[in-house]
Amino acid sequence: MAWLYLLAAGALEIAWPIGFKYSDGFTKILPTIPTMLALLLSFLLMSLAAKTLPIGTVYAVWTGIGVLGTTLCGILLFQENYDFLRLSFIMLIFVGIVGLKFTTR
Repeated sequence: MAWLYLLAAGALEIAWPIGFKYSDGFTKILPTIPTMLALLLSFLLMSLAAKTLPIGTVYAVWTGIGVLGTTLCGILLFQENYDFLRLSFIMLIFVGIVGLKFTTR
């Protein structure tokens, strides 16, 4: 169950930075409210995962999912710059997350 909490927290770790972009510095109330809810729920789910899993693993996976997802959303939604080298380093983060999953009890 802890890994499900962590994956959900990671998904929300993607949602709230994207929400920052849409909220335009919290000047637009409609995107600001779900952004703040996603932020709070992400932290709550991460804390639930940390009850069972090692905190280093929880934090690494949470931030890793956030980096991967936010980067991909930035490329797809906001036409942010990407190149082979940048995507290669991001894939290394993915490999690290998978490695942590298989080596953490």
